[in-house]
Order: sequence, then C-alpha cells, then structure tokens
Amino acid sequence: MTDLETRAAPAPAGALRRAAPAFAGYAAVRALGLLALFLWSAARDKNAYTLLTARWDALWYVRVAELGYGYEVRLANGDVHSNLAFFPLLPWLERLVAAVSPLSYADGGFLVSLISSLAAAWGIFAVADHVYGRRAGVCAVLLWAVLPVGIVQSMAYSESLFTALAAWSLYAVLTGRWVTAGTLALFAGLTRPVGLAAVAAVWVAAVDSFARDGRAAGPGALTRRVLGMVLAPLGTVGYVLWVGHHTGKGPLGYLDVQAGWRNGFDGGWAFARFVADKFTSFPAALAGVGLIVGVASVVWLYVTGVRQRQPLPLLVYTGVVTVLALCASSYFGSKPRLLLPAFPLLLPLALALAGARIRRSATVLGAVAVACAVYGAFWLNGSGPP
Repeated sequence: MTDLETRAAPAPAGALRRAAPAFAGYAAVRALGLLALFLWSAARDKNAYTLLTARWDALWYVRVAELGYGYEVRLANGDVHSNLAFFPLLPWLERLVAAVSPLSYADGGFLVSLISSLAAAWGIFAVADHVYGRRAGVCAVLLWAVLPVGIVQSMAYSESLFTALAAWSLYAVLTGRWVTAGTLALFAGLTRPVGLAAVAAVWVAAVDSFARDGRAAGPGALTRRVLGMVLAPLGTVGYVLWVGHHTGKGPLGYLDVQAGWRNGFDGGWAFARFVADKFTSFPAALAGVGLIVGVASVVWLYVTGVRQRQPLPLLVYTGVVTVLALCASSYFGSKPRLLLPAFPLLLPLALALAGARIRRSATVLGAVAVACAVYGAFWLNGSGPP
C-alpha cells in the first residue's frame, strides 16, 4: 500500500475491543520486564523504583518540573550540561500530576510513562492494523514490547510519551485527519528534538495528498491540510526559538545547548570511529561486530519496508528518526533507546510473524520476552541508558 486510505476509523469502543489482544500481550510483557527488574534489583540490594524514576535523564526532567529552566552543571573539562536540552512536555505533565495529586514529580513521570506506553502500544496497533491487518498489529505491538531496551518504556523518560504522540499522529495522517495529525505532531515536537520526524511525515503526506487529489477534494479539505501543516512544526520551532531567546544566542541557540552536552549531528562520522575503535582489541572486537550487525539490521528493515511499499508518511517518519539516532555525534550507548520510536521498522517482522502459525509466533515472542526481561534487568542495574 502506498496511497493514504481515508476509510472511516472504528468507533473508540470498537477500536479498543479490536486492540484488546495487543493490550493484553503488551501489559504481560511489560509486567514480566518489571518483575525481572524488581527481583534482580532486590538481589543486588538496589531499589528498582529508583532505577526507573531517579537516574540519568529522569532526574533532569524532575529538576525542570520542580525548578523550571536555567539549571546547569559545569564539568571539569569545560562542558556545560544545561537542562534547556530537555524539551518541556514531560516535565509539564509531571508538574500537573504533582499539582492535582499527592504524587511527587518523579512519581508523576513514572505515571505519565506508564499511561503513555499503553497509548503508544494502542497507536502502534492502530497504524499496523490499518496498513496490514489485525494480526500484524498485535505482532507489531509485541515486538515493540520485547525490544532489548524495552524497559525504557516503563522509565520516567520521554520515549513512551513521544512514541504515543507520533504513532497517533501517523494514524491520523493515514486516515486523513489532518488537523488532528498536526496537533499531535505539535505536541510530539514539544517532547523530543526528534519531533521533526512527525512534522516531516505530516508535511510530506499533506503535499503528496494534494498532488494526487488537487482541488478535487474541495476547499474544506485543502484548508484542513494546510492547517495541519501549519500546526505540526509549532512545538519544535516554538521551543527552539524560546531557547534561543532565553540564552540570547538567537535561533540557533539550541544547537549551542546541545554542543555543551557534546551532542550534535555529524552524519555518523563519530559513531563510525567509535565502532572502528572496537576492533583494536579483543574482546571489544565482538562488540564492534555486534554494532555493525545492529546497524545493518536497522538498514535492512528499513529497505524491506520500502520494498513492501509501506505508506509514505511511515517511511519518512522512520527515516528521519533513524538518521537522527544513528548520525548523532555523542552518547553512542543511547542509540538503541533513541531508535525506540522508530516502530515502523518492526512492521516487516510483524508481517512475517502474522503469517506464521499462532503457536510458533507465540513461542518465539515468549522466548524473546523472557530474554529481554532478563537483559533489561541486567542493563538497568548496570550502566543502563545514559
């Protein structure tokens, strides 16, 4: 399928019933991952809830929620880590939860991620179901749940929130609801810098739709497309311009903030050197081989999606997310986490599983779920996601 379809979406109650198997499977996988984490953490005398809510980026989001922007850490090497690098939607929601309940900001982050992960699972199902059918939708959700870094979906991070907004924005595009798509892309742009991917999907799909339909759809349809295109970039552009004004460095001030974290876009050169350095010793070379296999797998999945004629907005969105993740110049250990929102990469595998016997698919997914639950517990009790 390459053309956008605008068939009527099912009513919310019917859509929820249709997604019930995906919900049940996703909840079971995430519960297994959390159980493994709590058991592993208890054995190591660590607090699993602290690992989920009060480490790395989660602490930065809480500081924004509690104190606002302006906090920074100056390192001995001269780097400046500013909390302006973190987009505001998650801390806004953390502050809202704390304002209307007895929960702390950290608790609010965990709650938002919990709800967002379920919304993301539903959105992924809705997209895959719309394009390839119900079984593929269920398999896509389960594959997203059993990713090796899937434990991040339960952390007080912004990945689940962003994926939920992006998935539903893509679904709105696929069903021809341009204003909804643009609004959700706006909020995705307030969540993470990669919100540009959702914006690009809305813009490319709207232009493609207009090129195909012309004025045949009527002035109302054209107005909705244009309004969706106008709304989509306002989140990303608005925050970036605000940071530039706040720092006094103009429209490109956000790039300076990212440079303080030694993060930028270099086309993948720094990552390539990082991988090459692994082959200077053993057993580090094994990690280098693993990284090459991982990148090759991502590329293969994307090419397969192109060959299977995934809808254009999915290909655009996935391409932007993948390029931004793989071509960032720092924090190489974060790349698997940064690829979490690129769920359309999983659609070729979902199609393969959907075409297999249910027992075989269930066995494969069950075994992978157990392995990934153990890995997630090990990973988060060790170096974890930076």
